[in-house]
Amino acid sequence: MSQLVNTEGAREEFRRRSQIAVWGVLGLFCILFLRFVWLQLIEHDRYSALSENNRVSLIPNIPPRGVLYDRNGVVLASGDWGYALEVIPEKIPDLPALWAQLGEVVRIEAVDLRRFRRLREEGRPFEAVPIRQRLTEVEVARFAAQRYRFPGVEMRTRDWRSYPFGPTFSHLIGYIGRISQKDKLALQEAGRWSAYRGAQYIGKAGVEKRYEAWLHGQTGFDHVEVDSGGRAIRSLGQTPAVAGANLTLHVDAGLQQVAEAAFGPYRGALVALDPTNGGLLALLSKPGYDPNLFVDGIDADAWRGLNESLDRPLLNRALRGVYPPGSTIKPFMALAGLELGLRKPSDSLADLGYFSLSAGGHRYRDWKKDGHGTVDLHKSIVISCDTYYYRLAHEMGIERMHDFLLQFGLGERSGVDLDGELAGLMPNAAWKTRRFKQPWWPGETVIAGIGQGYMLATPMQLAVATMAIANDGVIYKPQIVRAWRDPKDGRSHTAAPEVVRTLNLKPEHLRLVKAAMQAVTQPGGTAAGAGTGATYTFAGKTGTAQVVAMNAAGGSVSGSARHRDNALFIAFAPVDKPTIALAVMVENGGHGGSTAAPIARKVLDYWFLGQTTPGAAAMPAPGPASDVMTEEGDHAD
Repeated sequence: MSQLVNTEGAREEFRRRSQIAVWGVLGLFCILFLRFVWLQLIEHDRYSALSENNRVSLIPNIPPRGVLYDRNGVVLASGDWGYALEVIPEKIPDLPALWAQLGEVVRIEAVDLRRFRRLREEGRPFEAVPIRQRLTEVEVARFAAQRYRFPGVEMRTRDWRSYPFGPTFSHLIGYIGRISQKDKLALQEAGRWSAYRGAQYIGKAGVEKRYEAWLHGQTGFDHVEVDSGGRAIRSLGQTPAVAGANLTLHVDAGLQQVAEAAFGPYRGALVALDPTNGGLLALLSKPGYDPNLFVDGIDADAWRGLNESLDRPLLNRALRGVYPPGSTIKPFMALAGLELGLRKPSDSLADLGYFSLSAGGHRYRDWKKDGHGTVDLHKSIVISCDTYYYRLAHEMGIERMHDFLLQFGLGERSGVDLDGELAGLMPNAAWKTRRFKQPWWPGETVIAGIGQGYMLATPMQLAVATMAIANDGVIYKPQIVRAWRDPKDGRSHTAAPEVVRTLNLKPEHLRLVKAAMQAVTQPGGTAAGAGTGATYTFAGKTGTAQVVAMNAAGGSVSGSARHRDNALFIAFAPVDKPTIALAVMVENGGHGGSTAAPIARKVLDYWFLGQTTPGAAAMPAPGPASDVMTEEGDHAD
């Protein structure tokens, strides 16, 4: 029996499905139309910008870094152009084979390969990594002729940073290095990353780091139209780069070089300031390091050598070296005695060679075993009498001593425009309670009176304190930058001096202390040898500070040269109208008068005469520790 077909029902079902299909197609067209409207009208600007970015390539123009000059126009740090070979590792299937082939054209050494591996690990995928820096002219010509052999290897021009004086200014100028991920994050947080697009280097230490924002400048861009393959078609314009600012420093390059040479084989630090404005004339920490090593990325072996050296060349002793000030504290103690009414110029004591807090009690010995006889304030500075200051410190008490010396910048950062400065330590009873949960003992006050015990100071702090005496109580903030030229308008600007504080000291007291410090450098003074034949007047104070403990006989517990006392000397000149104030610290130098003071004399001779001391004896090499030493105090300074 045949099956009956419902024709009318089939037609209805077809019409229904056709309508659904039509409405579905219309709906899809509506969606496409709305999307078209959204893209063409609402999102037009966004996609137009994206299209333009695909069409236009921005090629960074790295700005030339600012040049650093000394006060006389001597270049301390500058930029120089050269060629480098760079490799994109992802484009090289066999790197060892490349090194072998490339080595036939240019010199590839083990240090280059180690640096390449390290920089590759630190970099991003498909980022060019340098394999050879600063190609010679012969290597440039040789590679250019055979470039076709090395796909994935490019020869590019680079702006190198050059430090012509090497280690001499390392702790002052610092160095630049490749931008790390940490540097990038810091720049992004500061909203400055756009200025570094395409840049590879950033200041890492010293002036290079502190004034990075001034020295770097602003990256510019070439706007180039490219095709779908990324090939340049034509130039569309340029956003010019803004060069970094050129900085002129207060530093005198010749003075710094003389200071470095004067140290001879010794380690130590020297800080010289201009008392009239706080300008930093010299800042030396010896030994230093060669900042040129860091520009291309320091080799692992060289880095290990610097870090593991017993001489600690990476330590900035001028700002981060903290040492007992020793007898250099005595002029300030003398001022404290006068200002607090504890001493008069005519007051004197009989120095028997020791001081005791009580009859039969512990003896705090003077450096001169039998004492100095009758000693007044003037003589106490000239001959560096310990006993005088033991007694003065005991009468003054640690709290008044702390408060008075703090005014001179001892125990606080100077504010110099360099990072990493330490504050030293000016102790008192509250500090010891916080630090050790112990009371302050009277004997600790006694030895603090000669700059020993817990008291610590940096060479920078001693130079600032010396400036205060030279300047009749006016303390300027130490400044490195003297002037700068704005690259945008070409105008020069001068840094204004900044007064930190003015001490309320009686002029007659300052005159007494200055006169005594001048006598230190004359016959009978502890720095008479350094003052011999000087054609200008200068005032100073020697100091010698313990490094290790004493034995019962008053001698060093170690004969090691590294355990000798530190030698110190502070000075200013000329006495009537000073133009330079300085502090010298010689690690394990022994006596301040025989080691530190001659260094200061050579520096002063150059400053005033443009020459070193005529016929000056060479600095003695560090030798065995002396056994002429007090139990708590100094050598004969």
